Amino acid sequence: MNSLRDCAAGCLTAGTPAVLVDVLDTLGSTPREAGARMLVSAEVVAGTVGGGHLELKAIVQARQMLHEASRAPQQVRYPLGPALGQCCGGVVTLGFSRLTADALAAWPADIARFHLQLYGAGHVGRAIARLLVDLPVSVDWIDEREEEFPAALGSAPWPAHIRKVSVDAVEGEVDRAAPGDRFLVLTHRHDLDLLITEAILKRGDFAFLGLIGSQTKRQRFLHHFESRGIAPELLARLICPIGLPGIDGKAPEVVALAAVAQLMMGTSGGR
Repeated sequence: MNSLRDCAAGCLTAGTPAVLVDVLDTLGSTPREAGARMLVSAEVVAGTVGGGHLELKAIVQARQMLHEASRAPQQVRYPLGPALGQCCGGVVTLGFSRLTADALAAWPADIARFHLQLYGAGHVGRAIARLLVDLPVSVDWIDEREEEFPAALGSAPWPAHIRKVSVDAVEGEVDRAAPGDRFLVLTHRHDLDLLITEAILKRGDFAFLGLIGSQTKRQRFLHHFESRGIAPELLARLICPIGLPGIDGKAPEVVALAAVAQLMMGTSGGR
């Protein structure tokens, strides 16, 4: 979640002049919301204020500012239809300011759309974690097998919002979750899936509970949970198989894409 801020910090550390471009206000249909931001240096553009002609004009404006003696912040109002030929037709006001240490210190805190406990570091778990790298979420990625966690993401370290947790009794991590958290259970053992899922169901305060598996696995697990006295209304909230309907395929990357799409539906903020 902090990749843009990290980029800004890197510019300051390296002494690279840069301009912050912020969406200050919007009216009507616009490609991004107020609060979206972009960082522009002579060589690099990070983040986005909506793409298209608007963003191209913003980059030109920011780079002009880099060559100006004045450090005064600027505001520019862009009517997207009349001025830029963008058919969304709204109005965007952008702010332009030099990147400074004070600006970095005042950087708005990122708000995670949700907190996820992701159980399992196998093929699907890794694919899900990779998809969550650039999303505004908070993840505890849990597996008893520390060696299964990839040490790095290609040539880069894993971002801070994805925390790898390796403990012996992984089901105990369920108690560390907060009310309204989300859970995905996809470990390497069905008995462990059963143990973790039962612990989550017994809490009952989850926003989402997904379990990897087939309809046959679902029925077997439901039979067990019914025998354990778990209420039918809780069992009805168990999602198994996981994944947004219509995204077909059993390759780990496809299952991961369908699962993350399902997780992101209806999220607008919170822990």
